[in-house]
Amino acid sequence: MHSLPSISTDYFLNPAFQREEPYGEQRASILNAGALASAGQEITAWPGYQVTPRHSLGDLAAALCVASINYKDEGSRFGLGSFKALGGAYAVGRLLCRVLGKRLGRVVNPSDLLQGELRQAASSITVTCATDGNHGRSVAWGAQLFGCRCVIYIHASVSDGRRQAIERYGAQVVRTEGNYDDAVRQADRDARAKGWHVISDTSYPGYMDVPRDVMQGYQLMVQEVVQQLDAWPTHVFVQAGVGGFAAAVCAYFWERDAQRRPFFTVVEPTRADCLLQSARNGQLTAVTGELDTLMAGLACGEVSLLAWDILERGANAFCTVDDDAAVAVMRLLAHPPGNDAAIVAGESAVAGLAAAIGIASNPEARAAFGINAESRILFFGSEADTDPALYRQLVGASAADVLGAQA
Repeated sequence: MHSLPSISTDYFLNPAFQREEPYGEQRASILNAGALASAGQEITAWPGYQVTPRHSLGDLAAALCVASINYKDEGSRFGLGSFKALGGAYAVGRLLCRVLGKRLGRVVNPSDLLQGELRQAASSITVTCATDGNHGRSVAWGAQLFGCRCVIYIHASVSDGRRQAIERYGAQVVRTEGNYDDAVRQADRDARAKGWHVISDTSYPGYMDVPRDVMQGYQLMVQEVVQQLDAWPTHVFVQAGVGGFAAAVCAYFWERDAQRRPFFTVVEPTRADCLLQSARNGQLTAVTGELDTLMAGLACGEVSLLAWDILERGANAFCTVDDDAAVAVMRLLAHPPGNDAAIVAGESAVAGLAAAIGIASNPEARAAFGINAESRILFFGSEADTDPALYRQLVGASAADVLGAQA
């Protein structure tokens, strides 16, 4: 069995975490089991819905001296390459129901949007968002599915491959100067001026409903993997950008069993660590600058308010990893130890696993996180090769090569 990569991490144990704290009404107003049931009923009825695979990586678990490692692989989600398909498209559908319901003076259900009459009505509505790639692809796909118009903003460092992937779903793509947060502000300004509707995964004062819907869609992925697991996890490591994805996962376990919830770790790129800095400072803290990281899906400098309502007291720890660690783990999954399945994981999919390898390999950190031979660790592989050219460059093989080598 080949050796694991050497990974260093910066971690912060959250002093605000309290095991005894109940989930509570305020957090339930953001994410709750009833809303998840509604989201699941809609999303599972969409064309092409399938439960994504869960990989049990026994040889990697043995190398880390833990009981099990499970990896939920979102790379095949609706053919879009990432878990984001669950959030943006669901939020588009929910927004169209609200807008058309007001316009028509009646309740509009999600299933109604696929009918001819309402598709025609939806064609006069424009949705928009800023993206580093995956969220915009989901919004564009949702707009195509439900028949509305779509304009997507990408920032300066988003690759042409990701731009083209969004355009394939019929969206107009506008490239802006600056970083992701600058693109968010530009999308918001233009939407206000032109009467468009923003479908953002970032919540801020006065803008909560759509990001809540996005996060609720994400929880279907968590429900799926819990049903796939043989045992409740003891540890969960989740990568984060603005925090909506991490908060959706954290809230799912917290709501269902506060006492037994897994040790929950939020992982960010070293150069875009707004959640870790917020935790360290005990208040929301923005990270400015270019946020230059290969992990483009995580290159966010401002925390989503709804996500912080959950992660501020729900996360056990916050952690960062650098780009070299991400690339090393992409290669590890493509060419795994022993008999583990080969997995195609994009650069924004692996921060959680990279952090866990770094923590589990450091005796002091391992003890601080309570990782031992009985630990059952869960990861969410949030994307596949959403930029195939970049994936080949970083891994040294295409996705087809990686999967074909084990076929």
